[in-house]
Amino acid sequence: MKDSTRKALTTGRNIGAMIGGIIFIVFGIVPAFYFGSFGMLTLITHLVGPVDPGILVRMLLVVGIIMGLVCTAFVSIVVGSVLGTALAWATEAVSSAFQPASKEAEATSK
Repeated sequence: MKDSTRKALTTGRNIGAMIGGIIFIVFGIVPAFYFGSFGMLTLITHLVGPVDPGILVRMLLVVGIIMGLVCTAFVSIVVGSVLGTALAWATEAVSSAFQPASKEAEATSK
């Protein structure tokens, strides 16, 4: 792989990850709180039955919220970096197809 292609893919990955992080901050924090707390409450209910709002349940809900935030952030960043890399790869492929052939490539083809 050429250095220019490697730099383009790295730049696309970094930009995609940054956009994924921004999208998480703008659109993902509230659903992450909701899904984390709801998932932990559902898990606790299935394990021990109906629960009272005691200190242990509240601590477990905080753990669920943190896990929801972390998982949602990781998914947003990874999906953003994959899409950024794919977009950079497509852009690099199209731009290299329209570049004139170098003298070295012409010499090897003859």
